Amino acid sequence: MTLAFSLPFSRLLSGIALVLGLSLAARPAAQAQPADSSLTVGSKKFTENVILGWMAVDVMQARGFEVAHRSQLGGSRFLWDALVRGDIDVYPEYTGTLIQEILAESGGTRSTLADTLARYGVAMTEPLGFNNTYAIGVRADLADSLDLRTIGDLRRHPELQLGFSNEFMDRSDGWPGLQDAYNLPQDARGVDHDLGYRGLVNGSLDAIDLYSTDAEIEQYDIRVLEDNRDYFGTYEAILLYRTDLPAAAEAGLQQLEGRFSEQTMQGLNARAKIDQVDEPVVAANYLNEALNLEATAETPSRMERVGVRTEEHLVLVGLSLGLAILLGIPLGILAAKSRIVGPGVLLVVGIIYTIPSLALLAVMVPPLGVGQLPAVLALFLYSLLPIVWNTYTGLNDLSRPLVESAEALGLSAASKLVRVEIPLAARSILAGVKIAAVINIGTATLGALIGAGGYGQPILTGIRRANLGLILEGTVPAAVLTILVLALLEILERTLLPRSMRT
Repeated sequence: MTLAFSLPFSRLLSGIALVLGLSLAARPAAQAQPADSSLTVGSKKFTENVILGWMAVDVMQARGFEVAHRSQLGGSRFLWDALVRGDIDVYPEYTGTLIQEILAESGGTRSTLADTLARYGVAMTEPLGFNNTYAIGVRADLADSLDLRTIGDLRRHPELQLGFSNEFMDRSDGWPGLQDAYNLPQDARGVDHDLGYRGLVNGSLDAIDLYSTDAEIEQYDIRVLEDNRDYFGTYEAILLYRTDLPAAAEAGLQQLEGRFSEQTMQGLNARAKIDQVDEPVVAANYLNEALNLEATAETPSRMERVGVRTEEHLVLVGLSLGLAILLGIPLGILAAKSRIVGPGVLLVVGIIYTIPSLALLAVMVPPLGVGQLPAVLALFLYSLLPIVWNTYTGLNDLSRPLVESAEALGLSAASKLVRVEIPLAARSILAGVKIAAVINIGTATLGALIGAGGYGQPILTGIRRANLGLILEGTVPAAVLTILVLALLEILERTLLPRSMRT
């Protein structure tokens, strides 16, 4: 028997490394972890919080600090944990959220809020000047036809479809308490806050939760139902910051105290959401007029933005997929060769894959912080299953006569594996790498939720601002990248495998 078809294992790996070379060489750009001497502002995943985040950036930059902004990081608890952990230095928050949700177990009140925060190494500015409380809204025509004036009136119409933001669904001051306070018979479903407005307008939802300064309330002619039982408290906007923040930066934040009325903030939100002006521009223009700040907002072109996001996405995909290949193939070999350990390996990678990708990303944040590291680790774990299983399957499905021929030649177990079995299983292994690459590129868009950047950043912004162009700015390059990676892997397969093994 000739072994002319044999493909050394090292050659297979070197070929895969060649395909990954571009992504491994790419450097992170806009979302890179700031240097130790710089400051980082975080913001939640809604427009007002993003605008306030950019204002915090501007006033601290005016004091000479280098400031990065990790926008759209997620919900209140996520930002709070990041602040306490030191991943960020400042973020906009609301007093009602602190008292009723984040610090509820501490028993804090508005008068003791500053002292309670100090126990966590956190301080707060004075209120920024407006109260952005929760509210429940319905379309004006529906309110008129059903005579809906108060939240309690919803009780008379159990058939109404209620959709609330995902955070509101689980907050102690959200849906569970509201349902009990008003004895509402409806079941509610969770939706993205911005998508909830679209559901209300197209009729798929009848009532949603609002922020009282949302620009969409006026735009879509939404009727705000009276909270006649005073369930929702006061949610004064403030800035939270770490107590080790430099005094000059703190003084910059204090410039924003008392600067905004509810009407002012609603107008700023409208500039971003309705007029489609970028949040950094909205923030800079207001501060330049109100504080004579001379702030500037960078407005990169679409191609420049896509270039930055491509670098970030390539880092996420390249590192995580490369690690999955380096570990997944040996684990697949172990699963195929060991009757004792093998089933356990397959079980573990299978269980990991059943974890929802968003949950896996979130689990990585507490020990690793926000940014690219937790995203890379989560994507690496998520990519293991197809590589391990395909390696295992490829080795288990080998033709017994060919394997026995190799044994008859007196090859050692290691030589037989490297020179015969792996080359014969190479197509299956490469198929697993292709599947992992497709999964990885798509799932990596979720990394934007934890500050990892990538193509998910414009997608999140586009959803929030109802801007199809921004959504496509992330989805189209992701699709193109998937096609290119699959083409490169196909070329790799055709280059490395003998003709007889390609069919």
